[in-house]
Amino acid sequence: MHPKYQEAIRLRMEGKSYREIAKITGISKNSASRWCKNLKLPRSAQKILEGKTKYPKELFVKYNQLKAKKVRIANQKIEKNAAKEIQPLSKYELLLVGTALYWGEGYKTEKSHSICFVNSDPHMVALFLRFLREILQIPEEKLRASIRIHPNIIPKNAIKFWAQLTAIPKEQFRITRQVSKESNKKRPLNSLPYGTLDLRVHDKRKLSQIKGWIKGLRREIRLNQS
Repeated sequence: MHPKYQEAIRLRMEGKSYREIAKITGISKNSASRWCKNLKLPRSAQKILEGKTKYPKELFVKYNQLKAKKVRIANQKIEKNAAKEIQPLSKYELLLVGTALYWGEGYKTEKSHSICFVNSDPHMVALFLRFLREILQIPEEKLRASIRIHPNIIPKNAIKFWAQLTAIPKEQFRITRQVSKESNKKRPLNSLPYGTLDLRVHDKRKLSQIKGWIKGLRREIRLNQS
């Protein structure tokens, strides 16, 4: 019998953990576990061990919460500092941003004769409107806006929201279609509270100009081709 066996048994019956037994006796944690795992512990020892098990779990949860909070605060700080790096856009920068937005979100088919930009993000819509007004110098009367809505959205509320955001007269808006109930089930009801805005300008020449700028951006991108 190992000289530390009886001491390990006694310590376990007192409610000591395997780690504590190993530290006190100098034996390995595996040995402590092997010797003591089949012991029938008194209730007092069980309570002590339960408390030791519960506390580390609570401590671990609290640690993870604090860690997540620190990460969130650090990310918020990064975002805040990054936002400060964006200065007021020059005319050329607005041209590039607007072109990139249309490249990603606009209709560019060969048969199209109109500028068509569809999005539900109010900030993106507002930025693209700046591009239309300041860079392409689109007359206000040529701006047309349609709203795609879900059945749960009140049309007049959607028109009011987008009219205020875009400064486009309400009479230049229309509800183009209501998304089917089947489609509505695919996303939360409040995910698009004012629907999706469809901006259009019937001007083939201006559309061609945007397409040309997109080609210019493509030219600046060097793709690695085998």
